[in-house]
Amino acid sequence: MKTSGTYTLMLTLVMLALPGAVNAEAEVVNEPTVVSYDWGSVDTLEALGLEEHIIGLPYQAAPAYMQHLLEGRTDVGGLKVPDLDAVIASQPQLIVVTGRQGEAVESLANIAEVIDVGLEEGPYFTAFSDKVTGLAERFNAEAEAAEALTGLSEFIEQARASLPEERSVMVITHNDGRFSLRQESVVNELLQLDVPAVPEDVELVQRGERVFTPLTPDIMVRMSPDVVLVVDRSLAIGKEPLDVSTLQSALAERGGESIRVVPLSADLWYLSGAGLGSVRAQVNEVIEAVGR
Repeated sequence: MKTSGTYTLMLTLVMLALPGAVNAEAEVVNEPTVVSYDWGSVDTLEALGLEEHIIGLPYQAAPAYMQHLLEGRTDVGGLKVPDLDAVIASQPQLIVVTGRQGEAVESLANIAEVIDVGLEEGPYFTAFSDKVTGLAERFNAEAEAAEALTGLSEFIEQARASLPEERSVMVITHNDGRFSLRQESVVNELLQLDVPAVPEDVELVQRGERVFTPLTPDIMVRMSPDVVLVVDRSLAIGKEPLDVSTLQSALAERGGESIRVVPLSADLWYLSGAGLGSVRAQVNEVIEAVGR
């Protein structure tokens, strides 16, 4: 395996031969060619009619709703392990990243300008709008973005008004037979659905900077939600998926027979999100699941 120093030297030499490339300190390019490791940005560009600028995508992490965009574009590796050689060969002018790319961002920044589109703290729709607008500005598409955001906001309001009153909803992540509570702004903020309180005796688990709330069927029954929405991480990354009927039975055995378990589209919720297309799709899924 090449060391990071070897990569830096190689990338520097290659960049001398690529006049169209732009590094992170170069002048901003209007309507740049794009490699994106963020699927929400990809579906935003498509919603704005700008997909022609996308030249590279991470094939192995492509959600089903984005598969149609793979043809004719370079496979630039995985979300956590980008293929630097493939990125170099595609000659992008802009590389879109999130925190998932970790230390690889430094190497990517030696190839072209990198922008991190991770959402800022604060109200979700505000942060999401800033992400969409910031991306649109790179393509002189601010007016189109504003119109799309207004339409999405109206759609969310209508969806929220259609929901039954006093319906509590819990979103959980399934990972290799284990469950944890998942904070989903689409559910809690945009649709303003009630989330049942976590019992005080449930111990949180911290891994690095992240804090998890582990759940068991017993804890879920004690929380007593009307609906449990499942984001199946295992399914999203190609491992053994959750048997939903098994979880439903485990809840019923503990007195939670009235709790409905509804799986969400794993790749949409785990691999994507925070895009003009993905947020609309997520709202639709929640409305269908909760409004039954």
